[in-house]
Amino acid sequence: MSDRQFERHQWLSTLSDKYGISPESETPASTDASFRSYWRVANNQGETFIVMDAPPAFESVEPFIRVTALFQKAALNVPTIYEAGVKNGFLLLSDLGRETYLNILNEDNAREWMLGAIDSLIKWQLSTEEGVLPNYDHALLSREINLFLEWYVDKHRHVTLNDRQQALLKVCFERILQNNLAEPKVFVHRDYMPRNLMATDPNNPGILDYQDAVYGPISYDIASLMRDAFISWNESFVIDMTVRYWEAARKAGLPVSSDFGLFWKDVEWMGIQRHLKILGIFARTHYRDGKDKYLADTPRFVNYVRQTAHRYDELHPLLYLMDQIEGTVPQYGYTF
Repeated sequence: MSDRQFERHQWLSTLSDKYGISPESETPASTDASFRSYWRVANNQGETFIVMDAPPAFESVEPFIRVTALFQKAALNVPTIYEAGVKNGFLLLSDLGRETYLNILNEDNAREWMLGAIDSLIKWQLSTEEGVLPNYDHALLSREINLFLEWYVDKHRHVTLNDRQQALLKVCFERILQNNLAEPKVFVHRDYMPRNLMATDPNNPGILDYQDAVYGPISYDIASLMRDAFISWNESFVIDMTVRYWEAARKAGLPVSSDFGLFWKDVEWMGIQRHLKILGIFARTHYRDGKDKYLADTPRFVNYVRQTAHRYDELHPLLYLMDQIEGTVPQYGYTF
């Protein structure tokens, strides 16, 4: 038993009388690309709970507690926090089940489940209050997108860009961020994707992993939902669902553009910021944290970046750079 597991069991033992929980019933629930881990425990009636374990040296449970209250205020389905050991980095949560959207989605049911996710997203955005969540500003967006250069390009691909290539990348990054920052701002979950949505009935979906929520671009969460890290949809389905979100958002009075073409560009340019960031994060979780499973999904994001960069003249230099980084033969002509 590791020291951390022992500490977690000690904390659970203090709750045994109140909840009937047995630390020995603990089984892994899930892990993510951070230092957090999640464990399922049961009481003597067979009722299950989730323990969030966030080592205080690396994570804090306080953002999760604060953002949970915001989701609950919006009448959305998130875990109930029964107990909080803030100092030690433990939370005892209600169990929203074992079925994520990622587990159950297929071509036959995707439309129904995704529309449920869109409904909840709009409720979340309608609950926006300025000054409550951290601002998704230029500094934060820039730190995220630069993870691509530090971890994916340098550490994973072992590519050193020359001065011209670095200048081109800087120009592309700034074009992307300026487009992102020009969007209206709302509450942003920041990882609103099928892996973090639970199939629950009633009150679908259950929403997880929202501790990094910010006040930022309105297109971010729909881009996350439709350009997922772990599942790819055909373009017609992505556009169909994005149109349905856009129509519902306009009807609800959210500040999306009245021109779908302009909104679609915002979604794509927000998506490319996220895709570059995730390429960096997935490389970092492999090389720094020893979590190997995420690296296998990087080709999906390389493809997302290629597709989007190809569609916009202003991003063609990024397409050229991706060819250089990936060591592939250019398939397009480039002008700068």
